[in-house]
Amino acid sequence: MLRNQTNWKPALAIAGVFIGCCSNVVFLELLVKSDPGSGNLITLSQFLFIALEGFIFTSNFGTKKPRIGLKQYSILVLMFFVTSVCNNYAFDFNIPMPLHMIFRAGSLIANMIMGIIILKKRYIASKYISVLMISLGIVICTIISGSNVQSTATTPIEDNLEESQFSVFFWWTIGILLLTAALFISAYMGIYQEMLYKRFGKHPYEALYYTHLLPIPAFLLMYKNIWSHTLIMAASEPIEVPILSNIGINVKVPITAIYLLCNVVSQYVCISSVYVLTTECASLTVTLIVTLRKFVSLLFSILYFKNSFTLLHYVGTGLVFIGTIIFTELIPQVVSQFKPVKEKKKLN
Repeated sequence: MLRNQTNWKPALAIAGVFIGCCSNVVFLELLVKSDPGSGNLITLSQFLFIALEGFIFTSNFGTKKPRIGLKQYSILVLMFFVTSVCNNYAFDFNIPMPLHMIFRAGSLIANMIMGIIILKKRYIASKYISVLMISLGIVICTIISGSNVQSTATTPIEDNLEESQFSVFFWWTIGILLLTAALFISAYMGIYQEMLYKRFGKHPYEALYYTHLLPIPAFLLMYKNIWSHTLIMAASEPIEVPILSNIGINVKVPITAIYLLCNVVSQYVCISSVYVLTTECASLTVTLIVTLRKFVSLLFSILYFKNSFTLLHYVGTGLVFIGTIIFTELIPQVVSQFKPVKEKKKLN
């Protein structure tokens, strides 16, 4: 009976990952296309919403003490904050959304490297082959995207064409370095989080709350950037809010503000579902679900937003996701499920 009662948790978490994360990417791309430099504003809005929800429902208005020490959370938060800022800042350095998603799919490589260096892990041959496939896929997509880099600046460049192309490519390189840094910091963060869970137990909603609450003061360092993009958002095209207009209340709101609200809510659904999934499912299942989600988001981004995607992009993407499936050992897992059935047939 107890087992049947808990079966809905993984199912809801998986649904939350696909619905929340995929819709979040859509609203993120709408925001980035409207204002490429709005990454810090988006991140702050997400942190404020999740921290407020956690303050009310997780910490009971600050009356409930954390199970994991604030010192440990502070280290985790620092890495989480730097990763989030680097990933969002990358959009301001001529990084297109498809490349951004493909590049972040290389988290398995970073995890393997950090595991070898820090935890002294050793892997079977299939793991190294899959990592090579993923690395090659990312390199192909990065080089092809880099050969046709376009500026994401909101104002035209006044210099001559040759200088403009050099400038665009230079800032694109900075964006790639930011994504690389975020990739390895995120990998170490995963290792550190795993160590905390082994020591203190798994507390997904508490971790979600504190990793979003503690970094908020750091956004004061970027207040000028956040304020300037808040003004850009406020100046965007106003539209009537559909829900309010249906009941006779005609209120106009900047369209990017609606995108931001949808992005924040979907981000909460996405990340809270991932946190719950890590405590309800095996790591193989979590990795596979998150990878499939990235693949669905990527395809939707290409088809819906008509992003440039060549044959080599598809080759690179295929290598990334096939390599990921090999890394998670999905095929041996599936094959092993049929072995007992065959043995039973032979006995009969």
